Amino acid sequence: MNEITLTEEQRDCLQELINVAMGQASDKLARYLQTFVHLQVPYIELIDSEVLPERFAETYAQEGVSLVSQGFYGEKGILGESLLIYKSHDAHGIAEILGYEPDDVSEVEQLTDISSILTTTFLNGLAEQIDNQLAYSAPRVVSSMETPLEHHLQQLSFNWDLALKVDISYQVVDFSFNCDMVLLIPGEAIKNIQKVLDQILDEF
Repeated sequence: MNEITLTEEQRDCLQELINVAMGQASDKLARYLQTFVHLQVPYIELIDSEVLPERFAETYAQEGVSLVSQGFYGEKGILGESLLIYKSHDAHGIAEILGYEPDDVSEVEQLTDISSILTTTFLNGLAEQIDNQLAYSAPRVVSSMETPLEHHLQQLSFNWDLALKVDISYQVVDFSFNCDMVLLIPGEAIKNIQKVLDQILDEF
């Protein structure tokens, strides 16, 4: 079991940073869709690397899911992988939400489009608050019908120790749409994030 933990003050600070970043992502999605988007307060937790595959299996065992995976890296040793996970009924409805005709673009392109809005807006908003800048790898779309999600976790470009799991629920007016976001962050990057959080806390 990993020994890295967040203090109560660090967790509260990170929660506030995430709340602000998710508000920005929600606002951008609402403007893009020209409708209202309701966003619940995100819930965050640190999960050991050995536990997450089991958690994925338990959560998504009953139906197929699609996952959009995108690596990110920035200054001060902050890096990781962002996963956006869509259940099948949500993935199939994205074309209608985005206003695409059924045969305009593939489902992979639809997932990439909406994930780009959510992932980059959220992470850029988070980075801006901690005076950082992030670069991104090309997004990859994985279907659980073709590749078990736990296999994808094992194929990432770094050995991660903890998952910073962020649970997000979006409600788009006139549509029912939900997705889960998971940030996978290796242990050293978690420590670097803690240093940044401590600097923010010291300023108040």
